[in-house]
Amino acid sequence: MPGFVADILSGYDSDHGRMFGQSASVAVTDGIKLVLFDMDNVLCDYDRGKRVAWLAELAGTTSEFVHEAIWESGFELLGDSGTLDAADYLRGFGERIRYPLSLDEWVEARRRAMQIDRAMLEIARRLRDTVDIAVLTNNTTLVADHIDTLLPELRPVFGTKIYTSAQFKAAKPDPHCYRLCLSELDAKPETVLFVDDLADNVAGAREAGLFAHHHNSVEAFRRALLEHGLLHHE
Repeated sequence: MPGFVADILSGYDSDHGRMFGQSASVAVTDGIKLVLFDMDNVLCDYDRGKRVAWLAELAGTTSEFVHEAIWESGFELLGDSGTLDAADYLRGFGERIRYPLSLDEWVEARRRAMQIDRAMLEIARRLRDTVDIAVLTNNTTLVADHIDTLLPELRPVFGTKIYTSAQFKAAKPDPHCYRLCLSELDAKPETVLFVDDLADNVAGAREAGLFAHHHNSVEAFRRALLEHGLLHHE
């Protein structure tokens, strides 16, 4: 039944065809054409603490100082949203931690914090046989520019379809971020399933008109894909 979706949700607005609340959905559809993945804590395990600790060691300071200077201050969001371009972001990063951080050091700190989730990567590999797949991560453009160093396993599966929020000058959960990414992918929101580990980002995707799954385990994601008709029982 092309385009037909049967949803069992925590909430459904039948007048507008919109979903809200955390999905517990089943879907009988061939309408999903693209699965859009978050990266950190979806396709890879991301340990910010490791990154912070390595930066603190480089700068000769404490992890608490680095975390406050970059994350609690809101500076990182300036990179994620594209408010700062890559050069200004890197320079500002070093200024805030009071250390002349090089690009190689920034990349190495990020790399140390990331470990591929092979089960999720294998699911993505299977999905690409029947639908398009892509990545949308809240990050500076430096992450996309250096993804082959940071997480080399992604490129063979996702090709060039690895996007950072900064290139769209907006960050999740701003609905504008998803819409601009889908425009780049030439995809309609109602044909996209988005997966993210953060509830706010899932809500933002739904506001933009996408189907969305709140990721908390590989098994739950497999069930969601089965419900959407995107995977089959083996």
